[in-house]
Amino acid sequence: MGSESKKTASVHTTDAETGTHSFKIVGYTLKKGFGFGKSIQSGTFTVGGYDWAICFYPDGFNEATKEYAAVYLMLVSKNAEVRVSYGLSLINQTTGLPETLCSETTARVFTSSNTTSFSPGTPIERGKLENESAGYIVDDCLTIECTVTVIKESWVDTTGYFEIEVPPSDLSEHFGKLLLLEEGADVTLTVGGETFHAHKIVLATRSPVFKAQLYGQMKERRARCLTVEDIQPDVFKAMLQFIYTDSLPEWDDLDANEYCEISRHLLAAADRYAMDRLKLLCASNLVEYLDAENVGTTLALADQHNCDRLKEVCIEFMASSDEMNAVVETESYANLRRTCPSILVDVLEKKSRYHKT
Repeated sequence: MGSESKKTASVHTTDAETGTHSFKIVGYTLKKGFGFGKSIQSGTFTVGGYDWAICFYPDGFNEATKEYAAVYLMLVSKNAEVRVSYGLSLINQTTGLPETLCSETTARVFTSSNTTSFSPGTPIERGKLENESAGYIVDDCLTIECTVTVIKESWVDTTGYFEIEVPPSDLSEHFGKLLLLEEGADVTLTVGGETFHAHKIVLATRSPVFKAQLYGQMKERRARCLTVEDIQPDVFKAMLQFIYTDSLPEWDDLDANEYCEISRHLLAAADRYAMDRLKLLCASNLVEYLDAENVGTTLALADQHNCDRLKEVCIEFMASSDEMNAVVETESYANLRRTCPSILVDVLEKKSRYHKT
């Protein structure tokens, strides 16, 4: 039965606000020779609750930059400290598009009333700025654009809520008990001298072949006892477990060769009863133990039972293996060459492609 529990969760949120200001300077040439350290300041604009301005120095900020123009972003608000990322651009008036002068994507701190109220200076080579082909100054007008992103307050919200804990599905456990206790079993299957009691509806649900036998026009539909030929009892028992629980036995007591052997027989049974998921599960198990000694046997099995993906893996293994000489020496390869020679053509073609690459 589910139990009641209380869970809590918290969220840390940091907010930001972005704004863009365009500053047009009309009569640019009239400001040339203004003197270094003297600026033209834009109107004040507000982003994130703080006031800002663009400062343009036609003759540079100081003696060292007097041959250049310079642009700065300035924090105008008093008694403020704020984290900001920003970008300064010149507008190409031919295209109408901004061309970046500088951009700081990592937030920096602006503080009122000291040098950190300004962004680092961005010098602009005057020859490049005034070049007619650059398109920055048209009709003696220059436009500077600034985009400011203010990092605002962070806060943490904690919430609590109740939930009903739902246990994992136990459907396979119940069906496993149904098979084990044989309650309501309505069909007996005889396999290699052993008998298994099962439920027609379960078998039919999991296998179209069983469905045709038990509910179709086949003669077994009225029978309460079926005889299954050419399957070993332990293999059929494992298949029954899969039918009822969608899982296979652990087989911890088997060594690698025994495990591969029963997996091969189970793959053949899965193919016979059209149980594709079981077939792929067996193929996956066989791939885990694939080696030079058994790859020939596994490839022949895959070809015989139309397991295309397993067949592809075996061919890839043989074509790319550094132990191809060892593979050729095995009995499984000899049997493969005798019974399925056409498959070796695929291996040789694959190996040929490896040599070319």
